[in-house]
Amino acid sequence: MPQIFNFIGLSSEIWLKVFLTLVFLILLWLLRRIVNNLTRELLRRPHNERIWFWTGQGLNLATTVLLILGLLTIWFDNPNRLATVVGLVTAGVAFALQKVITAMAGYFTILRSNIFSVGDRIQMGGVRGDVISLGFIQTTIMEMGQPPSFEQTNSSSWVKSRQFTGRIVTVTNDRIFEEPVYNYTRDFPFLWEEISIPISYSADRDRAEQILLECAERHTERINEMSREALKIMRDRYFLHSHDLTPKVYYRITNNWLELSVRFVVRERAIRDLKDAVSRDILKAFDKAGIGIATTTYNIVGFPPLQVENSDRDGQQNSKPYSL
Repeated sequence: MPQIFNFIGLSSEIWLKVFLTLVFLILLWLLRRIVNNLTRELLRRPHNERIWFWTGQGLNLATTVLLILGLLTIWFDNPNRLATVVGLVTAGVAFALQKVITAMAGYFTILRSNIFSVGDRIQMGGVRGDVISLGFIQTTIMEMGQPPSFEQTNSSSWVKSRQFTGRIVTVTNDRIFEEPVYNYTRDFPFLWEEISIPISYSADRDRAEQILLECAERHTERINEMSREALKIMRDRYFLHSHDLTPKVYYRITNNWLELSVRFVVRERAIRDLKDAVSRDILKAFDKAGIGIATTTYNIVGFPPLQVENSDRDGQQNSKPYSL
């Protein structure tokens, strides 16, 4: 057997290390599968979904550490040789894989700082949606559309509201160092929304304001109670001023109409359904009260006189003014 090793240019020591490496990788793979199946059966329930996810993240980290330590122990048993090789490899990797290293640093920053977690609704790297997976290098997001008022000019989303598009988007974790990350669910899972309706200046603005408040309060009464508890927790944790969570109407004077904007609190999910229900009730109440929605119109107040010329049988020109 040693003659065969020498024939192909490998010593018996290297072949032994190759054999130990294969055995180590097989054992590590089997151990990972066994532990993963056990945790899946014990923790993967609807109420334990987050626990199962973070347990999987811990297993991935532990497996990676064991893999690195095992390979270093097998192949670099000489401390002097190990220090030299590690220095050269570290320098080469740092230069060639700058983006990857930054993305991995972003991964540990996300875990340590609790920027977001799986299941949170965020906007990261220009993508808005729910986090469905978090890896060492990239974050996977179920994409959502955006309202026209917030949509970017270069956006490729065809859904003009905060509802899922069906696309799965991956964003590298290094984006957290370059752009802000918007988290809709981390500490205060509520948002302030507005519905703006223009009415003419001759309309009953007091009745219109009353209708907006009644419709908003009817659909957000339960949400207001829950948001008060969440806001109290926010005040205990952060330096936060008091905020009024009850619906309120604001006026804005324009050249064409009076714009009434009703502001209210909503949950971070199903916003479009709630705004649709509120809008339908507002339109019904406006119709019943005889209040119309203002639109841009043009009133024609007059035309200049027109001069019409015609010829009689003798070929003479006759002109007669007409007015409209």
